[in-house]
Amino acid sequence: MALTSIASSLGAGSGIDIPKLVDDLAAASREPKVTRLSTLAQQNQARISAVSQARSNLEGFADSLAQMVSDGTLRSTPTVSDESVLSATTRAGINADSFSATVVVDQLARAQTAYSAVVADKTAAIGTGTMTLSVGGTDHVITIDSTNNSLEGLAKAINASGSGVSASIVSDTGGSRIVLKGATGAANSFTLTADAGADPALAAFGYGAGGGMTLGQSATDAQFTIDGGAYSRSSNIVDDVIPGMSLTLKKASPGQEVDVGASRPLDMIRQTVKDFVDVYNQLKKSITDAAAMSGDTRGLRELEGQLRGMMSQTLTSSGTYTTLADIGIYTNKDGLLAVDQTRLETALTTDAGAVEALFNPPRDGAHTDVSDPGIAGVLDALRDKAVGTGGVIDRVTRTLDAKSKDLADQLDKVNEREDAYRARLEKKYSTLDAKLAAFKATQAYLEQQIQMWNNQNSNN
Repeated sequence: MALTSIASSLGAGSGIDIPKLVDDLAAASREPKVTRLSTLAQQNQARISAVSQARSNLEGFADSLAQMVSDGTLRSTPTVSDESVLSATTRAGINADSFSATVVVDQLARAQTAYSAVVADKTAAIGTGTMTLSVGGTDHVITIDSTNNSLEGLAKAINASGSGVSASIVSDTGGSRIVLKGATGAANSFTLTADAGADPALAAFGYGAGGGMTLGQSATDAQFTIDGGAYSRSSNIVDDVIPGMSLTLKKASPGQEVDVGASRPLDMIRQTVKDFVDVYNQLKKSITDAAAMSGDTRGLRELEGQLRGMMSQTLTSSGTYTTLADIGIYTNKDGLLAVDQTRLETALTTDAGAVEALFNPPRDGAHTDVSDPGIAGVLDALRDKAVGTGGVIDRVTRTLDAKSKDLADQLDKVNEREDAYRARLEKKYSTLDAKLAAFKATQAYLEQQIQMWNNQNSNN
């Protein structure tokens, strides 16, 4: 009975499902360890994603504000009462209050032109020798020899002289002529004369004493007044009279006053204030989320504090309003920003230039990027400090990346150990299985012998 009971407990053969037994024991050992490490890895990846989102929001915020400042979206633009007479542009950081001016254009700057008589063939010989091209008191030698003895050759030699005079060949059904044009301004008038010893035929293509070319237009300076002050310039682009402003003179209109003023982008400033608050709040939330998940939160909490500090930081030293708080941007009880619209409108009505300067600060000797950084400058500096090497976000990111690698290494080691453990189990239980099979064979033999003994005893 005892032997039969043992046999029943072991089952047929060895009586044990060795593969399932090994699977169950290996899983019982492996799964808790793998589950723990996988959970830690997922949590760490969520932290990495949160920090990455905070970084992306910060960089995007800083870049968008900087772009708006650089492309003039937040900058007052000059207005001109008659753009057929002149136009005006300004560089960034110029106070619109300086745009006010009254301009009278008496004369435009012009370039001297001269042209020759028509020749039938622009490639035909015109004579050899040297000519002197004199521009503003500076002489340039033009050589015509066998290699360039033609109207085309003369034009190429003039263009290669570096004199500032350009030569072109104009052709029509009647033939071709050479046309010379200098730079604008009276000082850039020119003459072209054949030198002594040159082929007399070259004189036909000279302008000045004895030259055969015809004056098309004389060189003149621009003559204009700004707020009653008289000015003369060699170019129609005037950028050295009104600081930060460039005028392009288009038409002479003596006696006509053209008013230059400014158009402030008030609607765009309102929209930018709203966008600033919205994006700031998004950035603040992403940093808060990252700080809540990142383990060591000191650095990210510090970054949150720096963001809050922007509300009271001096952005410009110019005008009535110098901080964002001054124009109605405040922190609510949730730690997010909001806008006091009444206060903002009062600021725009009272001193729109000062509000503009918060976003587009003036730039001159008294206003630098240190004294007047503007919100874009402050945010850009904060971004660079945070994401640069050794910055808050950089440090947290590197820490989380290192942890991610460590968890992956731990998981690899667990899998290696558990694979070895499974191999030991397979070896151990395969050996046991063989022994149990031998025991069963012995058991079967003994049962057979017992049965024979029992049969013999019953016959007797």
